[in-house]
Amino acid sequence: MSLLSSEKLRHFHDKKLLLAFSGGADSTALFFTLVQHNIPFDIAIVHYGLRVQADEEVAYAQALAKEHALHCHLLKAARIEQNFEYEARHVRYGFFEQLIQEHDYTHLLTAHHLQDRLEWMLMQLCKGAGLAELVGMQESETRADYTLCRPLIECSRDEIISFLKTQEIQWFHDESNDDPSYKRNYFRHEIATKLIQKYDTGIKQSFKYLEEDVKELIKDVQVHEAQEMSLFICTGHKRSDIFHIDKILKSKGYILTAQQREELKDHDEIIAGRKFLVVLHRGIYYIAPYLTDIMDKGFKEECRELGVPVKLRPYLFSNPLAFILFTRFLPCNINMHGK
Repeated sequence: MSLLSSEKLRHFHDKKLLLAFSGGADSTALFFTLVQHNIPFDIAIVHYGLRVQADEEVAYAQALAKEHALHCHLLKAARIEQNFEYEARHVRYGFFEQLIQEHDYTHLLTAHHLQDRLEWMLMQLCKGAGLAELVGMQESETRADYTLCRPLIECSRDEIISFLKTQEIQWFHDESNDDPSYKRNYFRHEIATKLIQKYDTGIKQSFKYLEEDVKELIKDVQVHEAQEMSLFICTGHKRSDIFHIDKILKSKGYILTAQQREELKDHDEIIAGRKFLVVLHRGIYYIAPYLTDIMDKGFKEECRELGVPVKLRPYLFSNPLAFILFTRFLPCNINMHGK
């Protein structure tokens, strides 16, 4: 029994892979799927220090890595006092991306599955979202320095559990996943799981059709980054541009509100949550932390001559590499017809 097709598995053979591991059923199933098909990879696990069982999960990860001659990266995170889901995700992906840069991993693998995808869609639907946000999780997403892959995205939770039981593989159950105070758990247990148990074939097919529709709707862009600033050339389609802005900010730990998405339709510049500046200038979108630092007169004059957006200047003053990236795109700016 295999959870992944031969075609999907072949894609990973010549890549340098980092698996986000927790010891739970999903990541454990993906771990053993890769091992059984002789695909090299390393694992990364985060210990949040909130559950006694987490010590066992870390020990299990380290034992598996040793047994299969893999490297296990461990982060013991600082205690998170509030907004746990949001902050934990920020810590987790920050750790993964640091490892990717330090060890030149080409792909980050996560064990998101069909229930995760449906939960996301339902939560977005209830918040107010468009088609691209409803589809949400893609099997493969290109980031600045790596590719994020979710190989199990078409697998149901029941298929994953069946795989583990058939192979007699140990895994851990995180009881916090049963806590109804977390919004995601409500959608999982009350809606998503029940729907998939009855209609899994139709749901899988629907996601395939929706992915095809999104590809027609959303135009690809190449995102350039330096320090904490990202930029891309506008596509000429607001829907696509806002989708990419949302995606970039999400990678930085910030989620746009529905109101902010609406503002971006009519404004070339917004400050999101007093944290990030989003500005369209001469056909290029810039996304950077919002700063109000004092600049010296010489830099102000240089910015004026170059036509740097006023609110972007303090960040560029404090981050020379980002300023270099800005100047690299000046010829492109001059030739664009945007504002």
